[in-house]
Amino acid sequence: MTFDLSGKSIFVAGHRGMVGGALVRKLQERGDVELVLASREALDLSNRHAVHQFFDQHRPDAVILAAAKVGGISANDEDKTGFLFENLEIQNAVIGAARAFDTQRFLFLGSSCIYPKHAEQPIAESSLLTGPLEPTNEAYAIAKIAGIKLCEYLSREEGRGFISAQPCNLYGPGDNYHPTKSHVIPALLHRFHEAKTRGDAETVLWGSGTPLREFLYVDDLADALLLLLERYDEPELINVGSGEEISIADLAQSISAAVGYSGAIRLDPSKPDGTPRKLMDSSRIQALGWRRTTRLSEGLIQTYADFKANL
Repeated sequence: MTFDLSGKSIFVAGHRGMVGGALVRKLQERGDVELVLASREALDLSNRHAVHQFFDQHRPDAVILAAAKVGGISANDEDKTGFLFENLEIQNAVIGAARAFDTQRFLFLGSSCIYPKHAEQPIAESSLLTGPLEPTNEAYAIAKIAGIKLCEYLSREEGRGFISAQPCNLYGPGDNYHPTKSHVIPALLHRFHEAKTRGDAETVLWGSGTPLREFLYVDDLADALLLLLERYDEPELINVGSGEEISIADLAQSISAAVGYSGAIRLDPSKPDGTPRKLMDSSRIQALGWRRTTRLSEGLIQTYADFKANL
């Protein structure tokens, strides 16, 4: 079943975040949809009663849940309770309201961390729940798996158009650039920028530098999500990845070049590496005609420009 977005009202939950912001930009470019938006101050997505009232008032035709409590390795590892509890509250409130008010299409955003730490590479959707998770982000992953399964069950048991997409590691404008509570690209952009500003001769990089990661520019993800909203109608989750991977050490060199930092980069193998490799099998979405268009070197330059503009 296809779903034409033209003329529809679309609630982007979390529109001030990186993914939500990219979705809003893409939908505004279309010019043929009605955007339904609410700031965190106006609507607490973890408050089930408030979310139900919001859905009762606006009755959106489609919903994209891009809101979540997110963070990097350090934040995930130090606040497992918060990451599990808060994400479950948000998911249950929004999915429950979409069900109660018969939202036609619902897209839930997962994360590549839902897959087992030592999943066979590249990671197919069928790898879900086949092995232990990476301990440092286990709580976040468990919350996301719960949301994925809830959408799957609603699709299978009640025939609802509720789907979930699992992006690889994301970066781009609107990211969280906190030096310790963000993901690897924004954290390193911040760290190398400060090192360049201070004139540091050396910057320390956590871990061995050997883990391999796959990155996708957030505007490319937004294109993929809108395609899925219109053309994907299967209960099973679907991966969205760039298909290319890079070591953390090489990534640091690329970010250093984008920032213009010329100092040395010293590895600290006493710090955690996380999952050794995460490359997703994105053949199913590629079969629908989607490809990423932004190369990493170009995306890093654009993301650094956004970082400087929002210091």
